[in-house]
Amino acid sequence: MTDLDTSEAVTGAGDRSRPRAALPALCATQITSWGVVYYAFPVLNTRITADTGWSTTATTAAFSGALLVSALVGIPVGRILDERGPRAVMTLGSLLGVAAVLALAYAPNLAVFTGAWLLAGLSMAATFYPPAFAALTRWWGEDRVRALTIVTLAGGLASTAFAPLTAALAEHFSWRTTYAVLAVILAVITIPAHALALRAPWPPAPRDPTRQPNGSRPIARSRPFLLLAAALTLNGFAMYAVVIALVPLLTERGASPTAAAWALGLGGAGQTLGRTLYAGLARRTGVTTRTVVLIAAGGATTALLSITTGPYPLLLFLAITAGMVRGNLTLLHATAVSDRWGTAHYGRLSGILGAPVTIASALAPFAGAALATEVGGYPQLFALLAAVSLLASALAAGSANRST
Repeated sequence: MTDLDTSEAVTGAGDRSRPRAALPALCATQITSWGVVYYAFPVLNTRITADTGWSTTATTAAFSGALLVSALVGIPVGRILDERGPRAVMTLGSLLGVAAVLALAYAPNLAVFTGAWLLAGLSMAATFYPPAFAALTRWWGEDRVRALTIVTLAGGLASTAFAPLTAALAEHFSWRTTYAVLAVILAVITIPAHALALRAPWPPAPRDPTRQPNGSRPIARSRPFLLLAAALTLNGFAMYAVVIALVPLLTERGASPTAAAWALGLGGAGQTLGRTLYAGLARRTGVTTRTVVLIAAGGATTALLSITTGPYPLLLFLAITAGMVRGNLTLLHATAVSDRWGTAHYGRLSGILGAPVTIASALAPFAGAALATEVGGYPQLFALLAAVSLLASALAAGSANRST
């Protein structure tokens, strides 16, 4: 912890300012928001294209458009969060999410379907991890890593809960009815949770470390911030490309599609396990060292996957290990701003830092598939992605400032 962290406990982020219901509510809403707005789509997309005749490329592009909107809108949303707190932002985001999912359910054509996804992007910016992280960071102060760990552990269950639920609904109903049912679930859980559980007074921002009226601007233009943004963006691209490309890599290695899917799923379980280890890592390492080590570890697992041809249990172990690293990286992103520059402008700076990462994650599936063709296969793609992670690690090493 830095001296800035200590000061936060005196400026309104102490225990008495914390709404008791906020943490369990955010756990429930992260599971539901991610599960309905994000994870239901991969489950339903084949049914959507089969029923409508729309191409998979077109529907996936619409979904990627939502991620791009989320990245761009996240910056002004972060500014509002800094000033006013999460209640209004996240409640409105839930309302927009319900409207977007209902619009998906009843979209008569591809244009309306695409517009619904762009609306969903606004909801993502207002309800997914970044606003929840901003709320917990300000309310929990020095104890924020524990709170962030709990909410990301819960969020990690979104696919576990909602992918099977979505598939089960789709077995009995059309994809449109399934989305309508999911919209009702989203409304019932997230709207009242955000409106009622986030009512506590918003603590005043701690002292601005830059001692300037608009201190977030010098930080966002500084060399350490720009290098960190570049490192996290490159690493985000590599990480998301690896996730999408893992199944085809393993099938090239001789695994059955079912076995490859299990490896992907257990890699997700590895993320949950990895997040339980982050607090201990944070206590034992400086923020720059932690960033470099985790990004390099992700690159190392990618490199090992590129050169390991089998047996399957070894490939499965590497997939789980890669998932553990990804779990730590989620919390690294959540604390990247507060560990370096305090929480005075956490929402805005996190929005700026996260925007290119989200854009990279949206582009990674398409770019990864295209690169695999260009470089001669998925093992070669993984070698290239390992090199990208190595470059990201080097940039992270240069992002140190005097407070880290």
